[in-house]
Amino acid sequence: MKILFSVSLVLLFVISPAYGQALSDATGLVNRLDIQTGGYTFEIETISNFNINDFDFNPDEKRLSLFINSGLENNLGEVLIPQTLLGGNFTFYLNEQQYFPKINSNEKISFITLNFTGTGENKLEIFGTTYLDGLEKKDELIQNEMPPIQTKETISDSLSWFALVGVLVVAAALIAVKLKKRK
Repeated sequence: MKILFSVSLVLLFVISPAYGQALSDATGLVNRLDIQTGGYTFEIETISNFNINDFDFNPDEKRLSLFINSGLENNLGEVLIPQTLLGGNFTFYLNEQQYFPKINSNEKISFITLNFTGTGENKLEIFGTTYLDGLEKKDELIQNEMPPIQTKETISDSLSWFALVGVLVVAAALIAVKLKKRK
C-alpha cells in the first residue's frame, strides 16, 4: 500500500499537464515611466509581455513615443496615461503605420490595450489632442531645488562617537582581565 501511494505521489510531480501554456506569453512586465513636463511629474504605467527600452515625450506635438523590444511574435500590453498629461482623441502609429488599439477612458486616465505581432524593435507613437488639461504650467526651477546639506557635526553625533569609544575601552579591559586570569 505504501509503495502504491509513493509511486502515485512521484508520478504527480513527474508528469506535467498537457494543457500547460508557456509562461513567457502570459507574463506581464511592469514599467513606470516618469515624465516631467510643465513643472509636474506624471507617471505612465505599462504592463506588457515586451520590454520598453526607452520613451520620449514631446509636449509641443502632444506625442508620447515608446521604444519597444520584443522577443515574442504575439505582443500584448496595457498603457495607463493620466488625462491631465495627454488626453482627448488619440491617434496611434506603430512603426510609422496607423494603428487602432482598444481605448477606455474616464476623467482621470486613459487605458489603452495593445495587441500586435512582430518581434524585435518597434516604435509606438501616441498623439493626443489635449496636454496639461486643467493644469497651469509651473516654474520648473522651483521644483528642482535641492535642500541644503548639513555639514556641521551635531551633539548627538559627538555622543555617538564617545559611546563607541567607551564600549571599545570596556571590551578591551574585559579581554585583558580574562587573559590575566588564565595565566
